[in-house]
Amino acid sequence: MRSLSAETFRQHLLEKYSLPPRGRARVERPANSTLTRPLRELWEATDLSAAEFADEVSDYFGVVRLSLPQLLAVAPCLDGFSRRFLRESTIFPFRVSNGGYRIAVADPSDTAAIRAAEIVFGEPVEVAVASFEDITTVLDQRVDADGAGADESARASSQQSDDDIESLRDLASGAPVVRALNDLLERAVELRASDIHIEPFRTGLVVRMRVDGLLRAIPSPSGIPPQALISRVKILAGLNIAERRLPQDGAARVRVSRAELDVRVATMPTQASESAVIRLLPRDRGLLEMSKLGLAARDKGIMSRLLALPHGMIVVTGPTGSGKTTTLATMLSILNEPTRKILTIEDPVEYEIPGVNQSQVRPAIGLTFASAMRSFVRQDPDVIMVGEVRDAETAHIAIHAALTGHLVLTTLHTETAAAAVPRLIDLGIESFLLKSTLRAVVAQRLVRVLCDRCKMPHELSTSDIDNDPRFAAIGFSTGEVVHEASGCERCGGTGYRGRNGVFEILEMTDKVRKLIGPETDSHEIDQAAMAGGMTTMLVDAVEKCRAGMTTVPEVFRVTTIR
Repeated sequence: MRSLSAETFRQHLLEKYSLPPRGRARVERPANSTLTRPLRELWEATDLSAAEFADEVSDYFGVVRLSLPQLLAVAPCLDGFSRRFLRESTIFPFRVSNGGYRIAVADPSDTAAIRAAEIVFGEPVEVAVASFEDITTVLDQRVDADGAGADESARASSQQSDDDIESLRDLASGAPVVRALNDLLERAVELRASDIHIEPFRTGLVVRMRVDGLLRAIPSPSGIPPQALISRVKILAGLNIAERRLPQDGAARVRVSRAELDVRVATMPTQASESAVIRLLPRDRGLLEMSKLGLAARDKGIMSRLLALPHGMIVVTGPTGSGKTTTLATMLSILNEPTRKILTIEDPVEYEIPGVNQSQVRPAIGLTFASAMRSFVRQDPDVIMVGEVRDAETAHIAIHAALTGHLVLTTLHTETAAAAVPRLIDLGIESFLLKSTLRAVVAQRLVRVLCDRCKMPHELSTSDIDNDPRFAAIGFSTGEVVHEASGCERCGGTGYRGRNGVFEILEMTDKVRKLIGPETDSHEIDQAAMAGGMTTMLVDAVEKCRAGMTTVPEVFRVTTIR
């Protein structure tokens, strides 16, 4: 077996693979870097799948490679290990047929975890390699929540009156409740969830997590009083646990599985008690590259051309949760050069981009989108990003900033790209100003991506076309191959893993500008743009469906025929 060094393996990757500049910069971090999980960082910096990366680790270090079915077939030996240690170290200990012990690791250079396992077992252990995803999956299926026996104190305390705030605070600060919330946060990170919904009802506590845009129910913490869990969430976010009649908002920074997360908490009084939603904002959201957005080749060229403009306004539009913030952050990352000063006002700041001056709205002290924009123009910026145009004042300031030589990026909530034009006019923007400043509108949605491990090809037959008119409506015909969702351990049985964008980019061509006026019709603008070659979101989604990336039901879930 080769020397267990993450540094030598890093050099191996650099020699074998051609990485994008940003990915290469991350892989080339110095050996004295403070990274706590160097191989996970290396994997995230490459375009390799978890399985491909594990194959590389196995081949390079000369360690046996185990697949997920093999891990699921062995007898786990988990006594003596805490649930948190197993997940943070990404190891799975088990017994082999000869009576000895073996651990599956994703990072064989993590000698501290291997040594810890040897201390627990009291003898040397064999090491095998499995992917990060496979070990997480098998731990999720085989590891029970530790400390369940400590629930008795929580059950006893739950009999106390909810009106006794100090007792409730003590209960919420107790080990069982703290552990229950930490377990929920760890579970959310494993599932790549964006939100945790904690919802007490008269019939019991319901916990759901939003994964790939859809909510998924998970088992609720057993033996934990709902009010205690909600109070723990409020304590974490610095909220008033005595106030249960009004909504509250807060934020916190927490450490989960060695990773730091920014969380935003919103509570709402309900008939049963209070509900809470925790938004997870990982501090390292991955590389912001245009190639990861899902833009088609033509749209990618248009986007590059737009970002090269010296001034004007670019609007990104779509409903909540359609990926607008990620698109804006990627655009800012591309524009982020030492020669440009970039200012942003956001609610909240979801991506921290080094070199970009980012601010967060605080209405309680008068820092709104409009007040920030008024100050921005005195800061000598080149690029301004305003998280959302919500009112006429913000719209006017943004337009005049674009008119006076700044590149302005912002978002709106409209159904299509063309609908953004009459929306801005409704906000009081004069049509002549809009013609001279608006450069483009990018509309987008997010479709779920099929799980590569279990997706199933299906050749369309005549009966398929006849029984489901949606296929014909979007141009599919008999004999074409589409893919369907199946479900496996890796994707949690959903058949989907991750999301990708579908886009339409409306450029302000001469033909489109002529249609802008007090009585602007978004349908006419839409037709003119499509006649000029604009790819609609529906067409983009269908192409991704034909490429085997997503399914027909997903196409119709997020787009409409027009």
